[in-house]
Amino acid sequence: MIQLTNLFFFSIYLFLLSATPARGTDPVRLQADDARRWYRGNMHTHSLWSDGDDYPEMIARWYHDHEYQFLVFTDHNVLLQGERWIDAEKNKGGTKAFEKLRAAFPDNWVETRTTEDRLQIRLKTFDEVFQCLAVPREFLLIQGEEISDRFENTPIHLNAIHTGQLLPPVGGESILDTIQRNVGAAVSYRERTGSATLVHLNHPNFYYAITAETLMHVVGENFFEIYNGHPAVHNKGDNLHPSTDRMWDIINTWRLARLDLPMMYGLATDDGHNYHQPGPARVAQPGRGWVMVLSETLTPEALVESLELGRFYASSGVTLKSIAADSLSMTIEIDAADGVTYITDFIGTRFGFDDSSTPRSDDTNQVGRVTRRYSSDLGRILKSVTGTTATYEFTGDEIYLRALVTSSHQHPNTAEPGEFERAWVQPIQL
Repeated sequence: MIQLTNLFFFSIYLFLLSATPARGTDPVRLQADDARRWYRGNMHTHSLWSDGDDYPEMIARWYHDHEYQFLVFTDHNVLLQGERWIDAEKNKGGTKAFEKLRAAFPDNWVETRTTEDRLQIRLKTFDEVFQCLAVPREFLLIQGEEISDRFENTPIHLNAIHTGQLLPPVGGESILDTIQRNVGAAVSYRERTGSATLVHLNHPNFYYAITAETLMHVVGENFFEIYNGHPAVHNKGDNLHPSTDRMWDIINTWRLARLDLPMMYGLATDDGHNYHQPGPARVAQPGRGWVMVLSETLTPEALVESLELGRFYASSGVTLKSIAADSLSMTIEIDAADGVTYITDFIGTRFGFDDSSTPRSDDTNQVGRVTRRYSSDLGRILKSVTGTTATYEFTGDEIYLRALVTSSHQHPNTAEPGEFERAWVQPIQL
């Protein structure tokens, strides 16, 4: 399936293959109760430590004030560690960001110096921001990293969530090999340290870098961004490239029915870079996409465990009360907003599907770099329900089932034109 060129990565690959989760799922009911609650979080965030335009403490305060319970910092190939000084004016946030910081925090928090007649400010580390702004059982900050690699001219980005050690990009001999090697390095770190580190693939349609055929073969990495709030990542695809939703169904059909690999889960994230331009705006602003994780406690370990067990949904504005599934049916209950209507599409692929596919382009240079065109049997809408409660009864021939809830309320600050608020229920295999 893939070729790894050294013994270390081959051994990691064999470990990943043997450690894939068991197929199927027990009856579940995802609903807040006395023991568990829903935690809202963003898992893709940039600050002035890389290419964001604001200070990490200002970003953390924004998410806290907008009723998030956790936030992951994922700057490019860097952790918020060590001593770093930046010019107070000559950075992406400039004077505006500096003035906002001075107004929001007391003078004894903001540390400055003058070097060669230029005012500089020291960026706060993750530990400093955590000590200042994290609130036990209410608001959690998590250290992460966007591992930013490439193969030739193709960008390949993955997020490592909850890591205390920088994971530098390791390269590879193909797009798939590059992804697989970086996944292997993250899993190796997790096994070596015992840290509950989760790795996921970012924005596959960024530069249309990752095809469904590539992602379906990745071993040991079971998450990707179904929705990313950056306007340059093409969630909807275009005339040549499928949307991330379409890719999701192709990937899971093949992983479950042909490749004997576990399901791929879908995340929604902000990928925030821009924090000063009033919205709505066609820049990467916060508050566009998030995950809702059902967990007993607000710790990195508990959140990662729930994510890996599929105890979450992704959202760009729709809130759910509960998700229930057993061998007979799946039921979605929506926490409805006044004056808003909802359509729930139950989506899946049935056994006996047409597995033929054709190239999307006649250009020989694009073959293998563009997701192929597949039968409409893959990811078919099996039932649509209007209302605040929706139930699908299994017929027994579904390979998997997921649900997409679409609101009649337009997204107030959309990444792409014409978006409505949605919730993505994770696929199940019974």
